[in-house]
Amino acid sequence: MDYNILKDSCIEWIKNWFEHNGKGCRAVLGMSGGKDSTVAAALCAQALGPDRVTGVAMPSNGQSLNEADEICNHLGIKYLCVPIGGIATEFGKISQASGEELSVQAEQNIPPRIRMTVLYAISQSEGGRVVNTCNLSEDYIGYATRWGDGAGDFCPLGGLTVQEIRGIGHAMGLPSKWVDKTPDDGLPHSCSDEQKFGFTYEVLDRYIRTGVCDNPAVKEKIDRMHRNNLFKLSMPDKFEPGL
Repeated sequence: MDYNILKDSCIEWIKNWFEHNGKGCRAVLGMSGGKDSTVAAALCAQALGPDRVTGVAMPSNGQSLNEADEICNHLGIKYLCVPIGGIATEFGKISQASGEELSVQAEQNIPPRIRMTVLYAISQSEGGRVVNTCNLSEDYIGYATRWGDGAGDFCPLGGLTVQEIRGIGHAMGLPSKWVDKTPDDGLPHSCSDEQKFGFTYEVLDRYIRTGVCDNPAVKEKIDRMHRNNLFKLSMPDKFEPGL
């Protein structure tokens, strides 16, 4: 695959999207320090110009900036840091107020949804459009928070696998330490995404693109995760009265 062609096509797509959905607007995105936000920010900077891109780091309790500030500086884009630990702590009091204990997954999904609220507040104030930085690989198995990192106004990486995003990152000349960084949730004492999944992104990406998976157990797990999370990829169903 020619990643230079893929990169140029994505940049052109971003230009066209803004021409029709926000002429003169800024791109606003969360900067986690991972490959997705790094590559998405770089693509937006080339498509719109660095002066029209805002990167926002939003560390929660126990999370570091993960070099988000360095990445924004490298790309020449505006950098903001909005720590959300205090907000997340207040949200954690929901269980006290309701008398019901929040599930572990519910607690884990609070920070991503806070981050999206922060991004939309900044975007609306700056006259911007929020970038969804999810990729095809993660979306395929539902590894995104609905109305959290799974939200946004446009999604430049949504049709690209992890391997393809890395290829674009290298084609853009981005440092390997960011493009090839092992994906994880950034939490203390956590593990990599691939350890959580029980399979690698390389295996997942090959299955998505070719339908081939050598391990039947892994294939079944991927299929099950995909089926169980399809609802995240669609807008809510609505009643149509037929009037």
